[in-house]
Amino acid sequence: MKKIEAIIKHFKLDEVRDALNKIGIQGMTVTEVKGFGRQKGHMEVYRGVEYEVKFLPKVKIEVAVAGDKVDEVLRVIQENAKTGEIGDGKIFIYALEEVIRIRTGERGREAL
Repeated sequence: MKKIEAIIKHFKLDEVRDALNKIGIQGMTVTEVKGFGRQKGHMEVYRGVEYEVKFLPKVKIEVAVAGDKVDEVLRVIQENAKTGEIGDGKIFIYALEEVIRIRTGERGREAL
């Protein structure tokens, strides 16, 4: 089992969510986050005053999947989150030792 975290642009969230639903991903956690990478922020003007935005708003999607679904999930996220512009985001993959569904006590793949 793997946990996949994808940090993407806000306006791509619905596309990614819908595409993941189509391949059978039933649950995910979405968090609004801020950060920067190569983009390094940008300048904005508010009430005539220019200021630097150092941390850019993004969305983090977290999905737990069985090992055999990882490549398909990665493909779907990449295809649907990509704009071709700087700041499209990153995907991180972690090994999951165990998953437990609280309501039923199911463990492992059945808990996903």
